Amino acid sequence: MKARSYTAIFFILLIISISSSYAKMRKEYKPCKELVLFFHDIIYNGHNKANATSAIVAAPEGANRTILAGEFHFGNVAVFDDPITLDNNLHSPPVGRAQGMYLYDTKNTYTAWLGFSFSLNSTDHQGSINFVGADPLMNKTRDISIVGGTGDFFMHRGVATVMTDAYEGEVYFRLRVDMKFYECW
Repeated sequence: MKARSYTAIFFILLIISISSSYAKMRKEYKPCKELVLFFHDIIYNGHNKANATSAIVAAPEGANRTILAGEFHFGNVAVFDDPITLDNNLHSPPVGRAQGMYLYDTKNTYTAWLGFSFSLNSTDHQGSINFVGADPLMNKTRDISIVGGTGDFFMHRGVATVMTDAYEGEVYFRLRVDMKFYECW
């Protein structure tokens, strides 16, 4: 009986020792590169053809493709070609374009799925950064995966923390995209 209790105590101490060793060995990851950019989306609403940078290309049956559907916009798919700036001013010189799509995929809250690229062409940055992931819009900040890139961002991977910086009804929104790259080639 004593041998069993000594064995149990030995295994408990061994597990505690291994757990604390693992915690000490766990590496803190620091980004190899960081970048903050803003992108500005102006959705076509039937009256703003000249300045629209995105459009609804699919909607639930019977819905209007110039106005987002009710019920959390479920079923809407929008494509975009938005200007990217270094600051939050829509009229600042663009450093590239955000190009891709978002689709509203949840019936009981505002959530979108994103798939897009930043195509950068400035004196500071050349190349593309590719993003994919869920965007729970009601959260103040959301993390989107950075899954690769080209040019200055060749094979880069990391996380983009996205925050809605401004919005005007359902026609304009601006996103602040804080990128942290953890794999840089």
